Amino acid sequence: MNVRRRQRGLAIVEFAIVAAVLFILIFAVIEVGRAFFVAATLDEAARRGARMAVVCPVNDPAISQAAAFDNAVIPDLDASDISVEYLSIAGNPLGSPATTDFRQIRFIRVAVVGYQHQMFIPFATALLPFTMPDFTTVLPRESLGIPRTGAITPC
Repeated sequence: MNVRRRQRGLAIVEFAIVAAVLFILIFAVIEVGRAFFVAATLDEAARRGARMAVVCPVNDPAISQAAAFDNAVIPDLDASDISVEYLSIAGNPLGSPATTDFRQIRFIRVAVVGYQHQMFIPFATALLPFTMPDFTTVLPRESLGIPRTGAITPC
């Protein structure tokens, strides 16, 4: 009888310890999955921006706006996180494409840079700030906003 009295409440303590570890693991798995989903969405944002850049006029603000489309998954992504560069045939960035000959532009590189991932658990972001890697897409130029006669431009 004396042993039973000392064992009373032990199951609750064991459950509390095991449950705490279990919940931490569950939230960690959810957060890692969410981080992968945000990474895929940022990659898609770079692809959308590059697609717009090859068919829109040079330095059009619609390029960054299309890349930073309104999305609940990445609400803090804005035009300042989008980098658009116009490249020569050698892959070197052109200084100011608005003042150079547009024929020098052969490729367009759009990148999502410096995006800070906000974790689901607020205190985890303060303890472990997480900057996503840069997501870059390079496409060959197309019309650069100069449409054929009667063509509809997306910009």
